[in-house]
Formats: sequence, C-alpha cells, structure tokens
Amino acid sequence: MARQHNFKKLGIAVFIVLVLLGCTQGRQTQKPLYALTQSVDPQIGSVHGRWFFYTPAARPFGMAKLAPHTNAYNSQGGWGPTGYDDRHTSIEGFGHFHEFQIGGLVFMPTTGVLKTIPGTLVDPDSGYRSRFDKANEKAEPGYYAVTLDDYKIRAELTATERVGYHRYTFLEPDVAHMIIDIGHKQGESSDVIMAKAKLVNETVLEGYIETNPEYAKFCDPGKTVKMFFVAKLSKKPLKTGSFIDEIRKEGESETLGTNNGLYLTFDMEQNEILEIQTGLSYTSIANAHLNLDTETKGKNFDLVAKESKEIWNTKLNKIVIEGGKKEDRIKFYTGLYHALLGRGLSNDINGDYPLSDQKIGHTEQNKKGIPKYNHYNTDGIWGGFWNLSQVWALAYPDYFSDYIQSNIDFYKDTGWLHDGTANGVFTNGVQTNFQGLLLASAYNVGIRDFEVEKGYEAALKNELEYKGRNLGNGKYDLSYFVKDKYVPYKDTIISNGWVFNFGASHTLEYSFSSYAVAQMAKRRNDMSSYSKLMKQANYYKNIFDSETKFMRPKLEDGSFIQDFDPMKGWDGFQEGNAYQYTWYVPHDPAGLIGLMGKSLFNERLETMFTNAQKSMFGGGSEEIHSFSGVEKLYNHGNQPCLHNPWLFNYSGKPWLTQKWTRTICNEFYGTEPLHGYGVGQDEDQGQLGAWYVMASMGLFDVQGHTSANPTFQFGSPLFDRITIQLDNDY
Repeated sequence: MARQHNFKKLGIAVFIVLVLLGCTQGRQTQKPLYALTQSVDPQIGSVHGRWFFYTPAARPFGMAKLAPHTNAYNSQGGWGPTGYDDRHTSIEGFGHFHEFQIGGLVFMPTTGVLKTIPGTLVDPDSGYRSRFDKANEKAEPGYYAVTLDDYKIRAELTATERVGYHRYTFLEPDVAHMIIDIGHKQGESSDVIMAKAKLVNETVLEGYIETNPEYAKFCDPGKTVKMFFVAKLSKKPLKTGSFIDEIRKEGESETLGTNNGLYLTFDMEQNEILEIQTGLSYTSIANAHLNLDTETKGKNFDLVAKESKEIWNTKLNKIVIEGGKKEDRIKFYTGLYHALLGRGLSNDINGDYPLSDQKIGHTEQNKKGIPKYNHYNTDGIWGGFWNLSQVWALAYPDYFSDYIQSNIDFYKDTGWLHDGTANGVFTNGVQTNFQGLLLASAYNVGIRDFEVEKGYEAALKNELEYKGRNLGNGKYDLSYFVKDKYVPYKDTIISNGWVFNFGASHTLEYSFSSYAVAQMAKRRNDMSSYSKLMKQANYYKNIFDSETKFMRPKLEDGSFIQDFDPMKGWDGFQEGNAYQYTWYVPHDPAGLIGLMGKSLFNERLETMFTNAQKSMFGGGSEEIHSFSGVEKLYNHGNQPCLHNPWLFNYSGKPWLTQKWTRTICNEFYGTEPLHGYGVGQDEDQGQLGAWYVMASMGLFDVQGHTSANPTFQFGSPLFDRITIQLDNDY
C-alpha cells in the first residue's frame, strides 16, 4: 500500500503503520480522482433490505434520501426489511425520509383516472401503483431513474444534503396527477399522529408529519418525531383536492389528520417535464424553507445530480484499491457506499437540530455560515466497532468526530448517551448501549476535537451508573452486573410484549465496554476509574462453565441454568447462542484461551468455520430472514460473530484467519440483489459492507480500537495495492 498522509497522528501503533503504508514521510502530489462510483451497485442485496439500504438519490450521510417504494406503505414499523425489494414489479411512490425509525412524505405521479390508494403488489390496478421494467431502471450513487409503465412517465430523483429533486417526464400527453401521501406509516416509521399539508400559493406546498416510532413507544414513551417539508413545483396545477384513503374532496388545498394527503392535477403535453424541489427539516417549516432556498440556489436537476456523483466519488476515493477481481472491487465500493449511507443529518443548514420534547438545539456556525459540526439520526452501534468505526477512523475521522460530539450534545440534553435516536428521541433497539465504548475508541485512536471532558463523563456514567437506567438509555440490567458481577438469566417483559432474557450476552458485552472506557481512563491517567472498570472487564469469567467450556447463563442464585443447549438461540443470548457468544471476549482473547485451553480453542474455531461454510457462513438459508443464522455455529449476518475469524491470530494459527476471512469475502458476499450480504441477511446500517472493506484490505482490530494503543491485525488482502487518504487534521 502507498501512503497519502502521515498516519501516526491517529495514534495507531507505528509498526502497523510502517508495514501497511510505507515509511515515506510527507505529502504526495494529489492525483486525479478515479471514477469509483462506477463500481457501486445499489441493487446488490436489495432483496430483503433495511429501510435506509436502498436510497440511491442521496448524498453521504444526507438528510434527503430519495428512493422508490415497493412495500413501504402502511408497513408494520420497527426495524424489519421494508421499502424496496428487487423482486417486486410495481412502485407505489417515491419517499424522502429514510432513517432509523423515521419515514414519510411520498410523491407518486400518475395519469388518467385518479386513485388515492396505492393498491397491492398482487393487484397493482387496485390503486395508483405502476408496473415497471427492470431494464428501464437505473440506480447509482446520487441518482435514480425508472419508467412507470402504466403511466408512461420517466421518473428521476437526485438530492442535495437536505433537498430532494424530482423530475418527471410525461412521455405521452394526458391529464396527470401528483399524489402527495403524508398520513400513512412508511417503512420503519410507525403510527402517524398528525399530518398537515397546505398549498401556500400556486406552486409551493408546505407541511409536517408527526409520528410515534415503534421503538420510541418503549424507549421514550410519549415522545413523537416531526418531519417538516416545503415543496416547490415548476408548474401550477389546474385542480387540487384532499383525500383520506379513497375518500376525496375536490377543490381542497389543505389537509390535516391521518391517512391523508393532497392530489394536484395537471394537463401535461407530450415530453413535458414537471419538477419538484422539496426542502426537508426536522425542526420547522421555516428551516425547511431555508434549506430549500440555500441548497437549490442556482442549481437545476442536472447540476445537482452531477455534484452528487462528484461528492460520492470524492468520498469513495478516500480508499483506492488497485488490482484484484472486478467482482471484488464492486463488492468493496458497494460496501463502502453503504457504510457512508446508514446515518443521516438531523441538523439544518443553520445548525438547528431537534432535541428531546421537540425543543431545538443549535450548533454554532463558522465564518462561512456552515455548522461547525453536524448532528445525526442513527440506529445503535451494536457491533459497529468491528466495521463502521474502523472505516471511519481510517478515512473519515471528521465524520466520526461529529458523530461523537452529537451524542455528547444528546447527553447534555437528556443526561445519558443514546444508542439509537430519531430526532432527539431515544430509539434504542439492542439495549447494550456501546456508545461509551465508541467514544473511548475515538479518543484512543487520536480523535479528540470533541468535548473530551464531557464525553469522558458520559462514558464513565454509561459503564458505572445503574440508577435511572431504562429501555431508552439502555443497560437496564446494569445494576446486576455492577453489584453481582454478572447479569442473571431472567425474563424482562417490556410494554409491547417483547421478552428480553439476555443476561449472559449482556455480561460479556458490558465486560467489553468496561474495558474500552478503562483504556480511556488509563490514557487520561484516571487510575481509580481504570482499576474499577478493569475489574468489571473481567466479569466475563463469571459465566464461563469450566465443565462444558462454554459461556453459560446463570440464575440469580449463582447456579448455571439446567438443560443447557449451546445451540439454542435467544436463551440468555441476544440474537445468538452460547456457541457463538463464547468467543465474545474481544478485549482478552488470551484470557479466553486460558479458560478453554489452546487446543480446544482452535479445535472449536476450526470446526465452526468448516461447518459454517456449508451454510454460507449463516447466510445461505432457503428461508430469507435476518435471523436465519441465530441457531448455527457461526452467523456472519449478525454482529456478535464478526470478530471470530480473526481470533486465530491470537491462538497461533494466523494462516487460518487469512483463509477464513478471504473465504467469507468470497462466499458470503455476492454481487446480486438476493445474494449480496449473505442471502437476505441484516445489512445493519452499513456494518456488513464496512466489514468487507476492512477484511478485503487485510486489516481488522478485534478490540475495535478500544485498547489504549490500538493496533490492526493482519488478514489476507484481496487487492494488489491499496491507498488510504488520511486526514491531515487528525
């Protein structure tokens, strides 16, 4: 590999730097950008994908994420795959908001007879859906286009950071309608509490949508999320009307309620174009106007599409790979693309961002009027330290810093770090809250331009304070861990009826996060906190069963559970089983080897991967399901296993790390809509794609950069030459 900038600033061990990036000091002449967007295929893995996953018309970490919908309307909410499925043959509309637990505002152009419900996949003619031909669909970073066959309309989408651009070309003359749906559940979002849209003049529409996200119902009861919008049309409609499902009121130009929307009717000539620019905001209609006016000034559709492609290309050029197979290069850049797509801006162009209770916070702007840092809506970081944060630390430390600072601001507002938030509302899905660990890892690799003192305070509280915990700030069972030195096997029933019984996996995860913050304490010379946290880091040993040599759930009386089956999923272990989680001691592989014995350690690891290969490493089930690998020996389609193939580096068999990481890259990952990230596995906010990026470069850190002096372990690079452009500010 060649170096672009001095890597030592990041604080990662120098010998790794010298081996990987060469000894040349100083800055090289900047080379022209490679056309790397050509190696991104958004269709990969688009069967059974998450809500954020298929949003081609978006910029990196953008607020405006425009995409076609095939199955988002009135979805069940939550986290399950929804939005777009490559197997579907009809489109129900084009949505704007695609963040974790956030969705709404869908436009659909039609012609002919007016319909105000979308119909079904089975019977598109029962509503305004349109069939489409995959041959006429085009998706690339920053742009999407498709022909709506039933209406003879060519639809095109692109976006700035906070504005969605629509361009609809009517291939035949006809009476046309623009359906604007605001009042129905869309994707991961849930119940619409209230939705309003109003034509404020002949070509400008504004409004808001308020929802109650599914995860907020138990994480932050009573809290809701608002989305604001302003849409500017290139042509005034002949007629307008409102609707509630199939009930229409002609002549109306305003609607307020649920299950509602507006329709606009036009008389379109052949090849006439209707354009819509939609400003978005999470704080106010006024800021939606500001975002629209600022980001569209002097920019038409073609220019924005061109700029979006250039922005993606610049981001992708942070890591340039050369050589290797074409298929592997496509996997690499599609994975990197998803790693830069899975979170989204929540602040406006002026620095305003949503706080809890629908208050508005503000980030200061620099002399150019740009916010000094950005805020983000995000899913939890569960497992992200084995993929996303390693990519961010290497090539996008500025984003990593913003992400950390935005959570520190959240802490200042609510008293806790979040591990998943939608507009300042807790939407924590996994409950282990690894944000203290993530903050410590950023600090330990040398990213320190956030509020370090306040961040350290928040990280310590996240690992040590058990009073005031709930399902929102996570670690609801931390009191057991701190006081009893393990979390017991015990049912916790939450308000929506879900039953949590994950004491064993929580014990392991809390041990790891304690270690991470301990290392930050060590770097800061806080030896009292270091000592306390390192004691907690060793609590993983308290659930190791010396007879079976597995991590085994314990009851409150300290005894191991009976009828123990290490293959049984969800039984003391979240989204996994004892066989998978026994390896979950990333901070102390030597300690785990000592408990198991090196011979058994290697024997089980080898058996695990030999067996897992038969089922595509947990991702080859005939049943397309995110949890299809939960009861297998290894499940690459979910977070708890992602460090396992790298453990051979600690047990004296590094060649097996090289063998199995390369085999996983070759066989689990594909370049097809169905076989992309396994077969319909959970590409969770870009984590599986980011893992491929690291593994295919032959770099990985089992400890997730949590040690006081982080290092990389070696694997087996798939490419001849890799150039990582580092940030001189870090």
